[in-house]
Amino acid sequence: MKKLLFLLVVVKIMSCTQVVVYVCDSKNAMKYHFNENCRGLKSCQHHIVKTTLSAARSSNKTLCQWERKQRENR
Repeated sequence: MKKLLFLLVVVKIMSCTQVVVYVCDSKNAMKYHFNENCRGLKSCQHHIVKTTLSAARSSNKTLCQWERKQRENR
């Protein structure tokens, strides 16, 4: 019983930590960005909003090409 309770607490803690990403608040925006100052967001003519990674992905947004290239070069 203690193991089950411990497992539930760990799962709850992990689900509370949401990864924050940034998106352009435009109906045509298709990308999300981990960095608020990403050069891919410079062309956004609307507001830049903070959201969760899961919310961005659920709205079919994909990682910005600039940030993808940076991650591949690491």
